[in-house]
Amino acid sequence: MTSPGSVQAPNPYVSEYNRKLTTPSKAVEQIRSGSNFSFGMGAGQPPALLGAVSERLKAGDLQNLKIYYKIALEHAAKTIMAPEVLHTVELFPLFMTAFDRKIIEQQKITHKKILSYLPCYFYQIPRILTEFVSIDSFIITVSPMDKAGYFSLGTNNDYSSTVLRHARYKAVEVNKNMPRVFGESLVHVSEIDAIVENDVPLLESVNHADQPEDKVIGKYIADLIPDGATIQMGIGGIPNAVASFLGDRKDLGIHTELLCDGMIDLIKKGAVTGRRKTLHKYKSLFTLALGTKELYEFIDDNPSMESYPASYLNDPKVIAQNDNMISINSAIEIDLYGQVNAEGIAHHEFSGVGGALDFMRGAFDSRGGKSFLALYSTAKNGQVSKIVPRLENNITDPRMDTEYVVTEYGITNLKGKTTKERALALIELAHPKFRDELVSKAKEVTLI
Repeated sequence: MTSPGSVQAPNPYVSEYNRKLTTPSKAVEQIRSGSNFSFGMGAGQPPALLGAVSERLKAGDLQNLKIYYKIALEHAAKTIMAPEVLHTVELFPLFMTAFDRKIIEQQKITHKKILSYLPCYFYQIPRILTEFVSIDSFIITVSPMDKAGYFSLGTNNDYSSTVLRHARYKAVEVNKNMPRVFGESLVHVSEIDAIVENDVPLLESVNHADQPEDKVIGKYIADLIPDGATIQMGIGGIPNAVASFLGDRKDLGIHTELLCDGMIDLIKKGAVTGRRKTLHKYKSLFTLALGTKELYEFIDDNPSMESYPASYLNDPKVIAQNDNMISINSAIEIDLYGQVNAEGIAHHEFSGVGGALDFMRGAFDSRGGKSFLALYSTAKNGQVSKIVPRLENNITDPRMDTEYVVTEYGITNLKGKTTKERALALIELAHPKFRDELVSKAKEVTLI
């Protein structure tokens, strides 16, 4: 990548870059009290700019800031979500992390509402934030400027590319560690109001240790993925297990919301070529990348990797244009009707809607496509069944959309099954110690 300092005259964009280059504290002076504010999600969080916003909040110079965001990680948690500034902000996450859940626990004690989850499908977020919320100011980490005057949003396209172009004020934090990514990821220096530089390591996401069930579930799913399929999967043990069984496949493609390390491994093994894709042939598409340093280095300046806004990439109509589209997602629980809760625990938001339903619908409408919902049969060390008689939490995926369901006890396809057939099939996927209870509950309401 080319750093601004190495760009040689007579490049006309260097002077504009230098004119807009400033300190973090000056870069955030234009953020208004009482306004709607947003920042890049995941690895795109700009730590220096967020720190400067936090300093204004602590000084009382910036008040009643309404913050809209998705996937808050440590940079946000240590700055604009820190305890000492919570009295002067309102938080509106579009997907919850552990940092958001900690604030919810505080709200239960103080009874002061600080955080309120904003529910919407991922592909709708760019429109929600620009048409219905109207973000006033936006900050994000970008790659260094190239000779044509373009930064790259790198790991983050999602809502960022859309919101950045609609916001009144936008500042970027240039970081040489942010990869340069193609597609619709480029932002010109003329579109930016302020620039700061801060070369720090990008935030990484490291998978937890695999569980024994992961391999079993992964094998069930992998056996139904043909050569030439285009895949979408999330992050975690089960997706990694699926990927571990796909190394011998031919000509797989990638069209995924989240690009993770398991997919990069498949590209390196030669299993992913994109040769048989029916949309963006030979290209691996994503809207968000979150993983290890190796992932970030792989996508840097790699013309086969392209990112697009979630409004395009996650649109079910776009997803469906990929023949043999395979969608793999997880859930917190599913009931005997096929209704899925992928976001709530104990009547509180635990994660978020995300893009699972976007891909579930897109994969079903794809010619030859399949959508998989994978989950362990139990939680809390086997004390709680994840297959329940009827959901008491929010319904993330309606029963009409659920297709393949997989646990370590098997796999079933709910499409074409009656309510009785669904209930019986799902009971077979439950842990044996909960099956009799599920049968009894189903009989009580004449489901079976």
